[in-house]
Amino acid sequence: MAAKTKIEWTENTWNPVTGCTKISDGCRNCYAYTLANRLKLMGNQKYSNGFNVTLHEYCLHDPLKWKKPSLVFVNSMSDLFHKDIPLEFIKKVFDVMNEASRHTFQILTKRHERLAELAVHLNWTPNIWQGVTVESSKYIDRIEYLKMVPAKVHFVSFEPLIGEVTNIDFEGIDWAIVGGESGFGARVMKEEWVLSIKEECENQGVPFYFKQWGGVNKKKSGRLLLGKTWDAMPLSV
Repeated sequence: MAAKTKIEWTENTWNPVTGCTKISDGCRNCYAYTLANRLKLMGNQKYSNGFNVTLHEYCLHDPLKWKKPSLVFVNSMSDLFHKDIPLEFIKKVFDVMNEASRHTFQILTKRHERLAELAVHLNWTPNIWQGVTVESSKYIDRIEYLKMVPAKVHFVSFEPLIGEVTNIDFEGIDWAIVGGESGFGARVMKEEWVLSIKEECENQGVPFYFKQWGGVNKKKSGRLLLGKTWDAMPLSV
């Protein structure tokens, strides 16, 4: 069975790799780091290495077994373009995504430079979406690297949004997700930051998805922005 998820903008997760290392400000309170170490303590064999980068050959072909077409978030517990993941393994992941054409795969990375470097070696079939995380203006250059990738759909996740992001050039970008940080130690996301990105999306014709306000109790904070939910998706969905 596919691994159902509570992440609002996708349907299932697929983790042929687990583990990562923190490389930018948005990583400080990484949910995957906390969860991986908790699963290790619970005796889950997949996380016996905790949050160290680990390749899982045995689950590479899982999406081929899932009959119902769905949105699949790739490596929700890692980053496919981490330096410790060999290109040959990344190619194997892409081979499966190429074959499992009934599914739509969503990849998200903070490692924009390696993404752009390796993109030419990968087969970007139309069912593969590529995104980058931009948590503040400090990381806005990731968007320009994303534009170099020959994916059918390019998307930007402004989550956790921990600072203002302005002067965004959305040309060539098909979707924007905004969300606040959640859990213990969550940093505040200001409404004006969210509205600024929303306005840029509207002005440039980019679908806008508001995921959550976040906070220590994200359920209580909810998903309403200006009194409604914003669930726009790329036109290809």
